[in-house]
Amino acid sequence: MDKVKVLFLNASLKGREEVSNTEALYQQVDTIYQKENCETENLRLADYHIPFGMSEDMGDGDEWPLVLEKVKAADIVLIGTPIWLGEKSSLATLTMERLYASSSVTNDKGQAIYYNKVGGVVITGNEDGAKTAASSVLYGLSHIGFVIPPNVDTYWVGEAGPGPSFIDAGGKDSDFVKSHVSMLAYNTMYFAKLLREHPIPAKGNVME
Repeated sequence: MDKVKVLFLNASLKGREEVSNTEALYQQVDTIYQKENCETENLRLADYHIPFGMSEDMGDGDEWPLVLEKVKAADIVLIGTPIWLGEKSSLATLTMERLYASSSVTNDKGQAIYYNKVGGVVITGNEDGAKTAASSVLYGLSHIGFVIPPNVDTYWVGEAGPGPSFIDAGGKDSDFVKSHVSMLAYNTMYFAKLLREHPIPAKGNVME
């Protein structure tokens, strides 16, 4: 069997030249994926020109089609987002909208192209909102066809207000974080392998 392919879409508002706490938390998950011989790729979405719109390709230099091709090739897609004002980032919202815009595209069985792919979410922040952001992302992924296993939201939230974030606060040493990192990694891998061997039947699941 080919390696399980994992794609991490980091919706941090920072470009690749800046340190991302959300990416630092994902790296804890990636360590397990690498150990289990998965093929992983990490995209910093702020480095791409992704305009607003409900189309696969908005033209005029839209780089979303490059991202979408990677999504199509992946078995597992994780959305990473910081928390701002108690919500997922604006770039995470844009990512979900652009994914939704392609949910009518079908595979060779007539199902949405996201069928038989597994989704999850990675969240960091200095304020409340982790579960709100997670529920928004996970519901959105499920609604467009992704399979959402149990406990595939790993998050770290610091004290309210300004203060050290995940990296500076040593969030990786939290027993809670370690537990959820493990559940996210192993549960997504399990279901990705399961769906390869037993894909969701087309009956009752064909786009009309």
